[in-house]
Amino acid sequence: MTPEEIEALFARESGEFVFARWGRPIVPIVFGVEDQTLSVVKGAFEAVVTLAGHKMAETDPELGANCMVFFFRDWAELPEVPDLDRLIPDLNPLVERLIAGDANQYRIFRFEEDGAIKAAFVFLRMDEQMSKLPAETLALSQVVQTVLLWSDTAFRTQSPLALAGEATILRPDIAGLIRAAYDPVLPGAARDSSHALRLFARLEQSS
Repeated sequence: MTPEEIEALFARESGEFVFARWGRPIVPIVFGVEDQTLSVVKGAFEAVVTLAGHKMAETDPELGANCMVFFFRDWAELPEVPDLDRLIPDLNPLVERLIAGDANQYRIFRFEEDGAIKAAFVFLRMDEQMSKLPAETLALSQVVQTVLLWSDTAFRTQSPLALAGEATILRPDIAGLIRAAYDPVLPGAARDSSHALRLFARLEQSS
């Protein structure tokens, strides 16, 4: 992976470079799934967090849970979730935009004062396309896209996952980049594209 390829993964469609990783242990909570799928999602979080060298916790002292994952069939269900409009400002206009765009997923992040990720909300509408995916594939893909603040275009043309035989795995280049991003020497957030060079240097050291 070149510095330019790394930069592109964090350069938004507007051209702005924005990098952020979690600044506190991740405390996920999952809504709308059966226990079997719940264990798959939690397992994906544990695997990716371990890869990153980061931590999970049972509870966040400030927020309780800081990473909420919602599975549902229709965007119209969201405004009916108790108190969600308090967590997500302008929830109704957001839902209208997502319905109009026929979206099947959406992520919202909250940030610490230093720019690191403080909380995340992941919304997954289980349309026909989503429902065809194995639970393990869907869970791993979503956790990978939540562990860092990737560009809004990062995985538009290529998934962060790959096939290894019959198993779906995290692409080795993306796995290496996640490890590099959580190097304690690096800051939790950056808005200068030169940060891509620092990530590239960490990749080179670990290869």
